[in-house]
Parts: sequence; C-alpha cells; structure tokens
Amino acid sequence: MHSSVLEFMLARKSAPIQDMKEPAPSDDEIATFLKVATRVPDHGRLAPWRFILFRGDKRHEIGEALARLAVEREGSLPEARLDKERTRFSRAPLVIGVVSVPKESPTIPQWEMLLSGGMAAMNLMIAANAMGYGTNLITNWYSDDPEGRRILGLKPEERVIGFIHVGTVDMEAPERPRPDPASLLFEYAGPSEV
Repeated sequence: MHSSVLEFMLARKSAPIQDMKEPAPSDDEIATFLKVATRVPDHGRLAPWRFILFRGDKRHEIGEALARLAVEREGSLPEARLDKERTRFSRAPLVIGVVSVPKESPTIPQWEMLLSGGMAAMNLMIAANAMGYGTNLITNWYSDDPEGRRILGLKPEERVIGFIHVGTVDMEAPERPRPDPASLLFEYAGPSEV
C-alpha cells in the first residue's frame, strides 16, 4: 500500500488562480505532466484528446480577442468586465487547454472519449501538484461559444474539457466543503424503477 500517495490524494486542492505566479513549469516539467496525463483509460487506444499551451504574450492577445467577442455577444460592457475578459488567460503564468478530439469508431461511444479526456485533465493536474505547482481547472463562457473555441485554437468538431491554470503558489490552498462519500454510495438492489 502506498500511504503517501493516498495522503497526497486526500489533501489535493485547487489553488486560487489569482494566487498563481512565476515561475511557470519548465518545458521538461510540462513534458512530464503530459506523460502522466496520457496514462488514463482510453478504450481502443484512440487518444481522443490533445493539449494546447497558452503562455507568454499570446495570453494577452487571447484576452483582447475574448473582450472583443464579449462585446460583440453582449453589447457595451463596463470596464471592470472588459478587464476580467482581458485577463482570462494571463492570471496564471501557464494555461494548458485540454481538448476533446472525437474520433470515428463503430464500437466506442463519444461519451467514453470525453470521459477519457476528463481523466487526462485530472492526471495532468495531479502531476503538476505532485511537482509542487498549484492548479485550477475552469471552462467559462467562451468554451461553449463556437467563435470563442476558434479564438482558442480549437477545430469546429473539438470541445473544451478544461483550461488548467498552473503556477507557483506560496500559500496553502483553502479547503472547501466536500460531499460525504457515504451519501453517494449505494448497494445494487436490482433494476431501477421508473
């Protein structure tokens, strides 16, 4: 039994994005995150996901494009809201987009491929946390907007699994209420009654 692994998993938390700062992970560290991310259940070995790195000045360009898109979608916006849109991808030193890439398969349903991508995102976060970085996964309004997805480099058939913000954090991430596992566990008692 690997008690240290269990202790690590039981203590895992998402760090507030506004608390993330430089240094960002190195290219070698990112490569390790991705190796861990791909060690997930993947029925048919389809690799139905990919990863996009958002870093450097590109994060600010994306923010400007998202602010313009928000105005186009909603009309005139207060400056505070525009600033929020401009900084969507520049609050943390690195954002890793996890993207669902559907593959054609006569036997493997799309929902399994999407779940595999969710597991890849979680593994990536755990790897980053194990290497000492804070992480936080979000989606937000632009993930559901075709033009927003295009701005972020996705193809029309692709969908956002999540944007993982990664950075160095100096403080302990706050704990949040968690569900009681016992309330979520059921013994099988036969077919469900409609």
